[in-house]
Amino acid sequence: MTGGPYQVSIRIPFPTEREAEIAYDVLRVDAEPKRSFITKQLSREGNILQADFTGELAKNVRVGLTSFFQSLMLCCETIKEFGPPSEKYDHY
Repeated sequence: MTGGPYQVSIRIPFPTEREAEIAYDVLRVDAEPKRSFITKQLSREGNILQADFTGELAKNVRVGLTSFFQSLMLCCETIKEFGPPSEKYDHY
């Protein structure tokens, strides 16, 4: 499929700002490898995590999205397993 660049923007709401901040801090560390041929930009506003993906080929963007969602699911499962973050640790 031609006609790129392809762009996908996703907004993910979290129950609290702190949970969005944790997800942002965890997910932003993983830069896309050069061989993926896409760019990923993460940002956070309040309790909303935004992820923007751009690539010349639709299949590359799809692979990047799949990888991102796998990491996001692991992050959310971890937050759920350990419970909501304690307020006393909000100021690290």
